[in-house]
Amino acid sequence: MISRGLFRAERLLAAGASTGPVLGLDTATSIAILGLVSRGRPLGSLARPVRSHGSALPAAIDELLHEAGVKLVDLAGIAVGIGPGSFTGLRIGLSYAKGLAMGCGCPVAGIGSLDGMAVAAAADGTLAPGQLICPLVDARKGEVYTGLYRIGPDGLEKLTNEPIVRLEQLLAEKAGEAVFVVEEIASGDGLLVGAIGGRARTVNLLHSGTRGMWMAALGAARIAEHDVDSVASLQPLYVRPPDARLAAGRGAITGKEPLWSAEKRTLSSSMRPTTRS
Repeated sequence: MISRGLFRAERLLAAGASTGPVLGLDTATSIAILGLVSRGRPLGSLARPVRSHGSALPAAIDELLHEAGVKLVDLAGIAVGIGPGSFTGLRIGLSYAKGLAMGCGCPVAGIGSLDGMAVAAAADGTLAPGQLICPLVDARKGEVYTGLYRIGPDGLEKLTNEPIVRLEQLLAEKAGEAVFVVEEIASGDGLLVGAIGGRARTVNLLHSGTRGMWMAALGAARIAEHDVDSVASLQPLYVRPPDARLAAGRGAITGKEPLWSAEKRTLSSSMRPTTRS
């Protein structure tokens, strides 16, 4: 019997069934996130801590494609995480994705990193409809990049844009009602799970390692509808400039918008990441 969560996930994959191999990649954190889907089927995922995305990304992509029996020239599109997250990591990932897209002559779709985390958590099938999901990316200085999503009967609903808030404030406001979604290794610096300290339910996406696949699936669904970004103008979603602090809570609720559902399979134009300088 197919679980509700898996059923929604299968619908998302089916939304890109007309599209050939799509590579998903995200370098918003110190984890290299890669995935591959084709014609509505997952072909592979990779989630690996790296010291440098610049040196590790080419080999990791070659490894993923080789295991799936796909060549670079076979790619029908690239879905790239645009953040928020590490300034350096985002620039490296986006530059590499643009180079691949131009070299392969395929389209590119910018996907919000928090969107990919939320979809991966919802696709796990262990969270019930109505559950609030709060993905977290470490922004340092006791702050996190985050957003708020709700699992609906047919898909995932995005409730807020990407704000930056203090983790302690977020815990005080949402610990009792939302599942916090992280992606981190068991030890190292900036551990969000350790900072949360059991005060809220958490899901660590590295346990499944499939976020790259869902990044690719989100991209494939957009590419199938010819909803792609300009290779020349696509920019990272920084949220804040380097070394600047924004007030906690900035990024107010924008109204309920479907991130993906059976009726509306992609981000709406108002919620889709926009190009920024």
